[in-house]
Amino acid sequence: MVTTTGTEELEAGKDSTPYDRISEVKAFDESKLGVKGLLDSGVTKIPRMFHSANLDPTETLQSDNSNKFNAVPIIDLQGIHTNSSLRGEVLHKIQSACKEWGFFQVINHGIPVGVLDEMISGIQRFHEQDGDVRKGFYSRDYNNKVRYFSNGSLFKDKAANWRDTIAFFMSPDPPSPEEIPQVCRDIVLEYSEKVRALGFTIFELFSEALGLNPSYLNEMDSIDGQFILCHYYPACPEPELTMGTSKHTDSDFMTILLQDQIGGLQVLHENQWVDVPPLHGSLVVNIGDLLQLITNDKFISVYHRVLSRHIGPRISVASFFLNASSQGTSKVIGPIKELLSEENPPIYRDATMKDVLAHYYEKGLDGNSSLQPFRV
Repeated sequence: MVTTTGTEELEAGKDSTPYDRISEVKAFDESKLGVKGLLDSGVTKIPRMFHSANLDPTETLQSDNSNKFNAVPIIDLQGIHTNSSLRGEVLHKIQSACKEWGFFQVINHGIPVGVLDEMISGIQRFHEQDGDVRKGFYSRDYNNKVRYFSNGSLFKDKAANWRDTIAFFMSPDPPSPEEIPQVCRDIVLEYSEKVRALGFTIFELFSEALGLNPSYLNEMDSIDGQFILCHYYPACPEPELTMGTSKHTDSDFMTILLQDQIGGLQVLHENQWVDVPPLHGSLVVNIGDLLQLITNDKFISVYHRVLSRHIGPRISVASFFLNASSQGTSKVIGPIKELLSEENPPIYRDATMKDVLAHYYEKGLDGNSSLQPFRV
């Protein structure tokens, strides 16, 4: 089991002692116990591999969320299927939120609160099982439809993040129920089905907000897929030294996020980090890089991050919408022709999803936009 590096190693940067990051990362990964294993071992100092360079606590400027003009929009979906006037209002709010924020929260979305709460509980049950049970699911093999790991780009990133993850690749080729851990099997199957249906509804609203046929986005093969990352952020003994999740954008078309009540998620808006406060029963929706590309910047994919906290664990469940199969990633995507004109020429060149995603994963969580190489 990995415990922690000694104080001498952690402070190697202060003297001439060489620091062997590769060995530390390798030992951590081979433990197959993740950050939870470190915490269970009794660490009071975080290993140096988690130290984020230039992490300035003063940078965590949090806006006054009581100011409604500087808060992530909350959109009520009540009545959108039966009341055309309400639907029109929602479309206007979505159009504004996607252009100005790239983030919004939805309430009255149709998924019962009990299902949301049980999903959080199920993921917590998985991560708090005996370590030997968790180890059986630990893998970095992307062909596995269910896999447990800590930090997807652990060997590329300059600093590891203080979190563990279990991933489920649910569509277009789902795992068999038996592949899903028994402690969360039923709720993962139920939640994934319900959030997928909500995703279809939101893509309809996106299509209409863009002035397209309501079915436009849902008919794109490249969008028709879903994978879920279920994060576990343990309490951190030194949160000022590391991040829960580094600054990044999402590589997909859209993400629907379920978060518990701990907080820590922030979005970069007008060069200021703004909290996305937990709202029980709500879901967070954000635009991914691929949707920014095909909408020619009408919708924006924005930077966000998760702070480490002394308290925990924080649980979140991110459902990513894109077809990550070889058939899906072979599709060529580019700005939607119906959105282009002489006044609005294409900002991006056509590219395969595979190329866009390969660049995203190759660069890791380096805080830079993955779309830059694809600009015209």
